[in-house]
Amino acid sequence: MSATTRRLTTAQALVRFLSAQYTERDGVRRRLIAGTWGIFGHGNVAGVGQALLEAGEDVMPFHQGRNEQSMVHAAVGYARQLNRLSAQAVTTSIGPGATNLVTGAALATINRLPVLLLPGDYFASHAPDPLLQQLEHPVEADVSVNDTLRPVSRYFDRITRPEALIPSALQAMRVLADPAETGAVTLALPQDVQAEAYDWPEEFFAERVWYVRRPAPDPVELAAAVEAIRAAQRPLIVAGGGVHHSEAEAALKAFVEATGIPVASTQAGKGSLRHDHPADLGGIGHTGTAVSDELARSADLVIGVGTRYTDFTTASGTLFQNPDVRFLNLNITGFDAHKLAARTLVCDARSGLERLREALGGHRVSGAYEAGYRAGKERWEEVVEAAYRADDENAVPTQTQVLGALDAAVGDDDVVINAAGSLPGDLHKLWRSRSPRQYHLEYGYSCMGYEIPAGIGVQQAAPGTPVWALVGDGTYLMMPTEIVTAVQEGLPVNIVLLQNHGYASIGGLSEETGGERFGTAYRFRAADGTFTGAPLPVDLAANAASLGMDVLRAKTVRELREALAAARASDRPTCVYVETDPAATAPPAEAWWDVPVAETATREAAVEARERYDRQVADRRRHL
Repeated sequence: MSATTRRLTTAQALVRFLSAQYTERDGVRRRLIAGTWGIFGHGNVAGVGQALLEAGEDVMPFHQGRNEQSMVHAAVGYARQLNRLSAQAVTTSIGPGATNLVTGAALATINRLPVLLLPGDYFASHAPDPLLQQLEHPVEADVSVNDTLRPVSRYFDRITRPEALIPSALQAMRVLADPAETGAVTLALPQDVQAEAYDWPEEFFAERVWYVRRPAPDPVELAAAVEAIRAAQRPLIVAGGGVHHSEAEAALKAFVEATGIPVASTQAGKGSLRHDHPADLGGIGHTGTAVSDELARSADLVIGVGTRYTDFTTASGTLFQNPDVRFLNLNITGFDAHKLAARTLVCDARSGLERLREALGGHRVSGAYEAGYRAGKERWEEVVEAAYRADDENAVPTQTQVLGALDAAVGDDDVVINAAGSLPGDLHKLWRSRSPRQYHLEYGYSCMGYEIPAGIGVQQAAPGTPVWALVGDGTYLMMPTEIVTAVQEGLPVNIVLLQNHGYASIGGLSEETGGERFGTAYRFRAADGTFTGAPLPVDLAANAASLGMDVLRAKTVRELREALAAARASDRPTCVYVETDPAATAPPAEAWWDVPVAETATREAAVEARERYDRQVADRRRHL
């Protein structure tokens, strides 16, 4: 080795490079890649695996996973908890190990959260083709299964020569650290290239700091935004996940207290204001609160802050019904800022809110408007109390009573994680967020199986913080494997496992859309061949215990409260298992969601559902 180069394999060089990358925002510096998750096979064991072993835990901490998809979920949970300023890498073998990454990569990119994927790939030399698990294409020899990661990655490259790693690794870090570009980044690593040695320039391993920008709004856009806000009589803020990613919660609070403009939140944005702030109206859209959706229908200016405006937020284009409604979108990406034909403020959320507050110079909404939304908020609090209330402590709890018991058990800094099923709707309507990071809902991809591994990632990012993964039986059966990882690492993640014998959310949706709950229950087949027999004798609590968790079974509301308290006090991974009363106690949807219904059918349920659908879809608007 000369004074200016270092001879290492490509995998060794990559690990050393990653260990020297940092982000910095507001003077706070963090490791950009804080650790690597991995499952080893022939496609990465002798390359990346050997490199991690040689580097050691001080250079690159290693986390052993049980499922490739769930390793990505854990890394995403970690990155979200740390506001995208630190991320983790995931290494897999070729073949199924690599393709198992696709779902997690899609989730990361849709939610704009950074994760570095390092799948093994076929030999760049093609010398031993076809090798084990290689997909052969008859006319495209450079195609591998890793190409499935291209559409779900924000940056993708296949490193076919050692020296090609240098520009690609730098581009990968740029994308991961850029708040306007971030998502899944994939560097596919051919087996032979991983193990090939090269004389690397020492500068490649120098410490690099990637500064996370806070771009300010353009003066012309700012002036137009101020004019629009001053002219509005009924403005409403829609707070999205960008508020959290920017750490703009304090700036939002100051803006709201200066102007009196109320805030409704998307799933990703909930907790942008503390639940008991007078201007916090809770969730918006299909799973929103009555007061939020009522204001949304009459708003003449909708101010989106860091939101993507998914169909759940806009009620599939039916929510914002004021004939004169206009939109003003503050977003770090021009792509999102221009949605709904909006006036735009393309800037950092904190920077934009601070400049807006200064430029508005004491402007405030009318006292009547404030009094009206505050009264609506008080009425909704009564709905929450009724849903949470359990008059009989010895009764089997409903799902909303489970949330009420958890609400009473958690502290301000606990983190509650969920992603799919009927729980996201109940949580969005009812949960009382007490801190910016408490409400952790993955609803961009709404991926069943996210919750448990994400809980591990959050626990890694915030040691000592009580973490709660809320899962139904359907979600639990999708991906419980990382329980073993939590036990192995001594991470005291709490799982609240609700047994309701099937897909409760999709069952309800099926009934609403004329599907008559077909194929949504976990039951034996009846004589007519349908799944309407007795519940399956599945003991998920026993399964969690077999994977190493402490398990607390709760049959009544009282036992549930006791079990939650014991779980929170425990220093071991703990599962609270409860079979819920299927009675519907959540408030109904306050806005529509478009799930197309069969246009022609012979069954009465579908015919009636189509009639309802035709009435509702007529309210859709295109905002131009």
